[in-house]
Amino acid sequence: MSAVAWGTPSARGIVAAATLGSGLTLLDGTVVNVALRTMGEDLDASLSQLQWITNGYLLSLASLILLGGSLGDRLGRRRVFIIGTVWFALASLLCGLAPTAEVLVVARVLQGIGGALLTPGSLAMIQGAFRAEDRSRAIGAWSGLGGIAAALGPLVGGLLVDHASWRWIFLINLPLAALTVWLALRWVPETRDPRAHGRFDLTGAVLASLALAGTTWALTDAGGPVTPWAAALGLLAAVAFVVVERRTREPMVPLGLFADRTFSAANLMTLLVYAALGAILFFLVLQLQTVGGYGALAAGLATLPITACMLFLAARGGALGERIGPRIPMTFGPLVMAAGTLWLLVVGPDVVWWRDVAPGLTVFGLGLALMVAPLTATVLAAAPDEVAGVASGINNAVARAGSLLAVAALPMAVGLAGDDYRDPARFDTAYGSAMVACAVLLVVGGVVSWFTIPARVRTPAPAA
Repeated sequence: MSAVAWGTPSARGIVAAATLGSGLTLLDGTVVNVALRTMGEDLDASLSQLQWITNGYLLSLASLILLGGSLGDRLGRRRVFIIGTVWFALASLLCGLAPTAEVLVVARVLQGIGGALLTPGSLAMIQGAFRAEDRSRAIGAWSGLGGIAAALGPLVGGLLVDHASWRWIFLINLPLAALTVWLALRWVPETRDPRAHGRFDLTGAVLASLALAGTTWALTDAGGPVTPWAAALGLLAAVAFVVVERRTREPMVPLGLFADRTFSAANLMTLLVYAALGAILFFLVLQLQTVGGYGALAAGLATLPITACMLFLAARGGALGERIGPRIPMTFGPLVMAAGTLWLLVVGPDVVWWRDVAPGLTVFGLGLALMVAPLTATVLAAAPDEVAGVASGINNAVARAGSLLAVAALPMAVGLAGDDYRDPARFDTAYGSAMVACAVLLVVGGVVSWFTIPARVRTPAPAA
């Protein structure tokens, strides 16, 4: 099939399918935090189970997203995208029907697998189907519409939790997934990467999953009887992963990329910043509900300043980075985010949104918008063009892993366990410590950028 031109019915169908597919994962990522407290009360879940409801999804998504992209390049991007969408929908059905917290955690892990299959394909389908001169416009439309999906998440989630049931935040995915599959079958041409060949790095994917799972379990259940075993599993799997990736001919993660100082530094900074972002959203939404007395809808809508800043200012942050280089935006962005985080310390029992929440989140969002586009551009510029997709996927996985590890470790580190998320006094004290810890992570991220990110990034020569 010839390349698709912008403005045709096929172009609109491809963008609609890709946006709905990626929108499923974006919507899911924003609505679950809003519903956590209600889920916990309904299923009589402990804090560690709430952590796993979030982390189970992030675990499988971070571990397998690179493998999902590789499968699409080899087997067909539309095919893998559709399989991932159907998988995601079936896992969402299991989430919505889950009778216990344990079943919900398993369903969330399965949901993450579906997300790992469909997420890379949503952008790859656009890249493979459109004419070269129309790709930027198509990607811009996909990105903007995806941002709207992320913005709608807290509103939709809050309405469903407050006026129907938390189960509907998952069940609503079924008709959306059905529409996505129909659009993909109707409009999206099948594309592959003609250069993709060789074997899949299944061993690397399994070892990455075990490393993250063992580490996450050890952090979530610190002090428990299986903690030493989980930590040992995570460490051994991580070491084995490095060995396998060095020796395999077609590695999932080409470790040679990390020989570039800028690439390594940008990913370290990503780990720190997204760890703070994931933990802040986890703690803030629970703080607003447990301590501030907010309902699910109000707590969800309270976080919209971040989304608004990203929608309207992220592109300007990218333009600034192109003009002055990445070091300053990647340094001062996290520092501004840290200032916004410390502002959120005032959120307590007598919280007033416009006075206590909105200013801090707006400052945080301004720093995030300043940083994100230069960070992505730096990661891509530090890698040879022929592995730009892999480099972007690694950075995406690192960001998810940062959130995963922070949500696993921080509650225990600030003294929360069991049913403490239901105790306003205990949670309020822990919340303050968590915000300070997140601000420290952000400051460290800014310092790392200042000393390791060059003023200008030169694209390396193609690999031999």
